[in-house]
Amino acid sequence: MGSQAQRSEEWADVTPDAARRLLTAAVQAFAERGYHATTTRDIAGRAGMSPAALYIHYRTKEELLFRISGVGHRLALDILRRAHDGAGTPAERLAAAVRRFVRWHAEHHTTARVVQYELGALSEEHYAEILAMRRETDAAVRAIIEDGVASGDFDVPDVRGTTLAVLSLCIDVARWFNADGKRTPEEVGELHAGLVLRMVGHGGPLPDEC
Repeated sequence: MGSQAQRSEEWADVTPDAARRLLTAAVQAFAERGYHATTTRDIAGRAGMSPAALYIHYRTKEELLFRISGVGHRLALDILRRAHDGAGTPAERLAAAVRRFVRWHAEHHTTARVVQYELGALSEEHYAEILAMRRETDAAVRAIIEDGVASGDFDVPDVRGTTLAVLSLCIDVARWFNADGKRTPEEVGELHAGLVLRMVGHGGPLPDEC
């Protein structure tokens, strides 16, 4: 899937078209310059609009960041919930969660960098909303690991610490992934799934993609 198609899919629920264009422009600007160095004029210019037109759809630059962060976190949470609720052993579900989570961070690495690394710029109220979703994300992964410990498939003395390590390994892909590099998002996802299963002490073969 090309980068333009990915962006269209990513923001498919954002309407009208002008609001979607502004979000896409903001993602690019925040990723390249950082939130604080980006102005509303920068964003509007990238979207081919006047600065005044931006305020028709978003009251502030921070509201744009909140909308981007909300969309990204909801997509990520949906990926992990589907893996948690899916069929299969804990190892199969954990591998599926990591594959899909890593693939999303690789395919949408520009958006993911903004979503994961610009949280500090959110207002206190908006940060609290995003933090609640991050806690649900943590809970989805932790529940799979707990299932594996209970079944004897995993050997994890510290479930909470291991959950944090798993999520950090996945999220960090957004920081370094290069679309022109040697590995595809699918290959990176497969690699990380294997690393995570070894991290939780799963001694069997890597489950096939499910």
